[in-house]
Amino acid sequence: MIMQGKRGLVMGVANKFSIAYGIASSLRAQGADLVFTAQSDRFKDKIADIAAEFGEHEVVLCDVSKDDEVPSAFEKIAKDVGTLDFIVHSIAFSDKNELVGKYCNTSRANFLNAMNISCYSFTEVCRHAPNIMPNGGGIVTMTYYGAEKVVPNYNVMALAKSALETSVRYLASDLGEFGIRVNAISAGPIKTLAASGVGEFSKILDFERRRSPLGRNVTQQDIGDTCSFLVSDLSSGITGEIVHVDCGCSTVGVKF
Repeated sequence: MIMQGKRGLVMGVANKFSIAYGIASSLRAQGADLVFTAQSDRFKDKIADIAAEFGEHEVVLCDVSKDDEVPSAFEKIAKDVGTLDFIVHSIAFSDKNELVGKYCNTSRANFLNAMNISCYSFTEVCRHAPNIMPNGGGIVTMTYYGAEKVVPNYNVMALAKSALETSVRYLASDLGEFGIRVNAISAGPIKTLAASGVGEFSKILDFERRRSPLGRNVTQQDIGDTCSFLVSDLSSGITGEIVHVDCGCSTVGVKF
C-alpha cells in the first residue's frame, strides 16, 4: 500500500482499455484516493461509472486544448477535494487520418493541434501544479518509443512525444524547488482506443512481441505499477527520467 494516504489526479481515462485506467487501477490498489478529469460533458458521462469504481469524487471537466481550463479545474479540485500529492497526465491526440502514410504529409493544422494537446497541455499542467501540490509529490506523463526511432505511421505523434520528453527534463528542473518530481513512462504498444488510430497497429504489436526479451507485449498492469512507483515516496530521488516499460523492446536492435 505504497500510496496509502495519498491523493492524486488522473487525466486521460477514456475507457477500461486505456492506459490511464490501468494506472488508476494500480494506484487505487496501492491505497490512493483518486480524482479524474474529462474533456467534455459527453466524456464525463462516459467515465462517470469508471470514476465511481475508484472513489466518490465528481469527475472534473478540463479541456486541455482551451485556455484557462487547467487552472479552473485545479481550483475546483482544491475547493471540493483538497490538495494533491501526484498527477498523471495521459493525454494525446492526432487526427487519425494523418497517422497513415508519410510524416511529410502532415498538415499544419494537425501538427499544431497534436503539439498543443499532446505536449503543451503537460507544460500547462506542470505550471499550475505547485498551486495544488504544496507538499510536493510526483507528476508522470506518457510517451512512446516512436519519439526515439522511426515507427511506421506514428508520424506527427512522434514529434509531439519527442517534444514531450524534452519538456519532462526542463519541467523537472523547473519544479524541483517545489519538491515536485517530473517523469515519463515510455510504454510499449498496447491496444487502446488511441492506438487503434495508428495504421497497421496490429503489425507493430506482433513485431514488438517477437523482439521482446520477455516474449510478450506490455500490459496495463505493467504500466500502472510503474506509475504507482514513480509517484510514490519510493522514487523520491528520481526526476527528469524517461522510464521504458516495454518488456525490454527498446534495448534490442536486431533479433532473429
